[in-house]
Amino acid sequence: MRSYAPFVLVASLTLTACGGGGGGSGPMPSPMGGGGGSVSTQSQSERAISGANALGSPVKSYTNYEQSISAPASGARRTQSLALGQCNNGFEFFAPDKNGDPNSTEAEFFYDQTCTEPARDAVRIYNRTSSSSETVNRTETLYALNNSTPIATSVRTNTITNATFDTYGFAVVASGFDRVGTGYLNVSGSRTIDSDGEIVMQPASGNVSRFCGDSAGFNATGFQRLGETFGWQGGDLSGGTRTVNGDGSVTWASTRSGFAVKGAIGSLSIATGTQNTSCPISTPMFTIAGGTQLGSYNVPVSVTYRQGMLTNLTVTNGTLSNGDTLNVTTSSSQPPTSQQFISGVLSNGGTQIATFNVDAFGNGTVTISSSGAQFVMTDWHVVR
Repeated sequence: MRSYAPFVLVASLTLTACGGGGGGSGPMPSPMGGGGGSVSTQSQSERAISGANALGSPVKSYTNYEQSISAPASGARRTQSLALGQCNNGFEFFAPDKNGDPNSTEAEFFYDQTCTEPARDAVRIYNRTSSSSETVNRTETLYALNNSTPIATSVRTNTITNATFDTYGFAVVASGFDRVGTGYLNVSGSRTIDSDGEIVMQPASGNVSRFCGDSAGFNATGFQRLGETFGWQGGDLSGGTRTVNGDGSVTWASTRSGFAVKGAIGSLSIATGTQNTSCPISTPMFTIAGGTQLGSYNVPVSVTYRQGMLTNLTVTNGTLSNGDTLNVTTSSSQPPTSQQFISGVLSNGGTQIATFNVDAFGNGTVTISSSGAQFVMTDWHVVR
């Protein structure tokens, strides 16, 4: 039986063919009842995709931030006990990266503990622009199990200001910082998800740091079988908390508010305004442009990480448009590599509209309850 590392990624499941999962494949079923009244499967699909993205947006943001501010600490601890580049139960850390670039690091995560089957490879190159600011270009390559050909790539540029940096150029969270990130997710050769965001991390008070932020994003390739695409805009405008727990884990908690939009494929974009450097945020830096609003959402999110790995995700009675309710739980009986690790239910008045099941990296499926039609989630967003 294969032994998996704590940071394992089941990327091979994200791009497998699901029922109706391919762009443009599979006709949509005829209108039917269920899901808070007699509505078409098209409408149910719109609500399901928007609900999943309303959750995925904050979780993806917190994961990006947590890996950016926790990875240096865990990486430093690892390199104290073993040389750079040595395998440590499915994890390798290089400084500089394996290419030898100046001011760079590389973190490799493997499916197996002996570091022979790559899962994801994150390379970051940072440029210090002052004693308190830097620009970071980060490229993360995702692999399927037993496949050396990349299946997806995440490319992001982060600008960090008002910060204190450690040996490897990572911002020290206790000192606080401001960060703006822009980027995209390339899936199977196509630029699929565009997403931008900002965060204001205030200096820590004891084991708690307060933060606020906003983000916006959309699916650039859209959904051919629906004839439309979807976007989102939201944030922790009034603020949230990042708490370092007694066992060394970290919990992000906030109520994420925003709205979803739909539009013709190719009609959505992200508008950029002025960066915020204090909380609360009155005017978000990033907003979605184009399309038609599907309605607002208000989602209380609690996410716990240990050394950058998501270990628990909870949403209780999140509210979305049309009176829909979102609840999300994490299974203690499933490993993080299982798509049954995290389960979500979208319902309306006691009627289930859709479910989604993902692993700890946000890879899995969204299923329309009435028809069984499925959509693929990759890296916390619905991609096709």
